[in-house]
Amino acid sequence: MRKYYAYIRVSTQRQGEKGSSLQEQRAAIETFAKREKLNIVEWFEERETAAKQGRTLFQKMFRALKRGRAHGVIMHKIDRGARNLRDWSDLGMLIDQGIEMHFANENLDLNSRGGRLSADIQAVVAADYIRNLREEVLKGLYGRLKQGFYPRRAPLGYLDNGPGQRKTICPYRGPLVRTAFELYATGNYSLESLRDALTELGLSTRSDRPITVSNVAVMLHNPFYYGLIHVKKTGETFLGNHDPLVSKALFERVQEVRRKPIKVKTAKRCSYVLQRMMRCLRCERVLTGETQKRKKYYRCHSRSCHGTSFREDTILQAVVNFFQTASIDNPILKLISEMLEIMKTDLQQSVEDMTKSLTFSLKKLKDREERLTDAYLDRVIDRETYMARKESLLNEQIEIEEQMQGIQENSLYDQRAQEFYQLIESLKKLPNLKIPDEIRNLLKRAISNISVYGKCIEITWDFPVRTIFSVPNFLYSGAHKGQCRTFTSHESGCNCKIPQSNTEKIIWSKERAHAVARAVLMGKEECEREEEKYREM
Repeated sequence: MRKYYAYIRVSTQRQGEKGSSLQEQRAAIETFAKREKLNIVEWFEERETAAKQGRTLFQKMFRALKRGRAHGVIMHKIDRGARNLRDWSDLGMLIDQGIEMHFANENLDLNSRGGRLSADIQAVVAADYIRNLREEVLKGLYGRLKQGFYPRRAPLGYLDNGPGQRKTICPYRGPLVRTAFELYATGNYSLESLRDALTELGLSTRSDRPITVSNVAVMLHNPFYYGLIHVKKTGETFLGNHDPLVSKALFERVQEVRRKPIKVKTAKRCSYVLQRMMRCLRCERVLTGETQKRKKYYRCHSRSCHGTSFREDTILQAVVNFFQTASIDNPILKLISEMLEIMKTDLQQSVEDMTKSLTFSLKKLKDREERLTDAYLDRVIDRETYMARKESLLNEQIEIEEQMQGIQENSLYDQRAQEFYQLIESLKKLPNLKIPDEIRNLLKRAISNISVYGKCIEITWDFPVRTIFSVPNFLYSGAHKGQCRTFTSHESGCNCKIPQSNTEKIIWSKERAHAVARAVLMGKEECEREEEKYREM
């Protein structure tokens, strides 16, 4: 008895699970085989599109037919076997070799010239149908992308709300994803250690499986989280209509850390409070922490800087003593608080002016984007240039929108003021802290640089603490014979080349409190821009 294969196919896995097409094809083929008295020895059921080559089961069946293991194959229609002309050519080669090709819903005699021509025409029509369908699908996808809708499954941290609906932040996984960006931006985590930390916090995939290192890497590199939709296949970028989980500045910081990863040693916790925070001005080397006679020291091991060493407790006490010269007690904090409230009112007009300026800048950006699109359509610029400039414009647009959102929210000023109060209160409690990591984290927030030369040390306060003092630096000298022993005086034996700073007790006035309040409300970046303009004058 002659043997025949039966081949049925649907285009997607979902059609195979929920649709009835496979059952209908099977029933039609069985009816046809029974009527024509054809013996089906094996079924090939595939759930993959025929628009592209490479179908696994189709190729397996093709090889078996080519080796003569069956006399022919039965399909439902021509388009079930081939919707690209290469596969139809392969089937034609089998027909030429004498392999029978039957179609349950089409009465075609493929051994005759007319029947073969009719089949060829149907195959060409099927291929054209696929091309047209692809164009229509892409047109619909690009239409949704231009409207800001993400047409694929929502990334981790967002929720799908159905077709044609914007993605929303998941109330549970969203904050954990934001935490992932914040932790990695510190530079204290590798991808592996970050994965472990997020697992401890409870972050998992949608299927409640533990996240992997590759999941974390993809997440940290996805611009969707700050508002952009990037199509990897074409390289195009679109502005999303979803709420961003992180700011663009935080995302860029994460990318910077990824490009220059910081080596993290997790086996042993840091026991030296000032480790890698002190640098020798003479040789520019970092001082090494070591313990001698149960005391912690920081030494420069360069031969040219022999003798440069400091005790940790002495340095910490110097920091405490100098900070106490600021005399920031409750009345002073109250005065600064009053000035902050006054400044909020004064800045309101500035906020309105800045909003108008940013709105005008945003309009100019959109006009530039339209002109860029016209230039691309007129073939003035190539596709790569168009996509690169478009992505740059979208990034600028997101930055402006973030600035507008920030200045329009009064909570921004409240947050800056609260962070300032918390930092000052923590510095006042510095002598009572015992855990080295707590002390280290506090000093890294308050101090930007520690430089040493011989037995003299210069500590530079970081923003916003530096706004309190008339000058940001102060000096300290260890009690070495023949060298300076106090903050403000030098004896004949000292070779210190660092300029002295004013360490007199600060006298508070409304003008000083006003200056501090203004700097706190403006923020670090704005203050640094003003300082840069002042230096250029």
